[in-house]
Amino acid sequence: MLLNEIESYWTNRAEGYSKLNKQELAGAQRMLWGNLIEANMPEHLKNVKDKKEIKVLDIGTGPGFFSILLTERGYNVSAVDCTEEMLKKAKNNAGPLGNQIDFRRMDAQNLEFESEEFDLIVTRNLTWVLEDPEKAYKEWYRVLKNGGKLLNFDANWYCHLSDEAKKREYDITREDLKRNGVYDYFLDGEGIDNDWMEDIARQIPLTYIIRPNWDICKLRDIGFSKANAGTEDVYNVLTSEERENYKNNPMFMINAVK
Repeated sequence: MLLNEIESYWTNRAEGYSKLNKQELAGAQRMLWGNLIEANMPEHLKNVKDKKEIKVLDIGTGPGFFSILLTERGYNVSAVDCTEEMLKKAKNNAGPLGNQIDFRRMDAQNLEFESEEFDLIVTRNLTWVLEDPEKAYKEWYRVLKNGGKLLNFDANWYCHLSDEAKKREYDITREDLKRNGVYDYFLDGEGIDNDWMEDIARQIPLTYIIRPNWDICKLRDIGFSKANAGTEDVYNVLTSEERENYKNNPMFMINAVK
């Protein structure tokens, strides 16, 4: 089962990925990402005084980056991931804040929440690796309240496996990073097995689709009243190292309103 293989990969990757998240939490990204999310909060919630009244769902929380920075800003946060080891890292990284976060092991494509439960959904680097992203989007739509928002941060991470032009760009980026002595998020680091990840990616539908146009069309078909995407806001929160890594596949933010 592909989901089990995906879970195994990220179990193996949990320690190294957690270290990257902890670097973000220790630097300016903690504030920058939090500010970006709050700036895109549903309009009717921006002036709510008690943020505990605002329910946020962090899907594919990984080592807990979004959950931690939103909880410390006062929001009522639930966080899900299909990998138990990632949830352990998230709880550990959260420290005392962990008692305030509702961590649950859950498949992003089959959420175990009531309909219209959340005001905001946030997710990062998840959609691309889902077996059935359209089903996931329908589930996310279901658990959002009317007027709620989805903020999905992602990229065409492995489209170089299906697009020759992207493959040339990918290879050039790898060469540039090596020549300049910059950490390569695809090849370096603890727990990274690029051959294994590429084998998984070849079995994933979004590897063969250039996004985010596909996402915007699907979200509107599902029922979101508004859906758009862009790269500029995300670029402004990235480190120089991330910008170098992502230059051939820039990260985008999908902003959709139910």
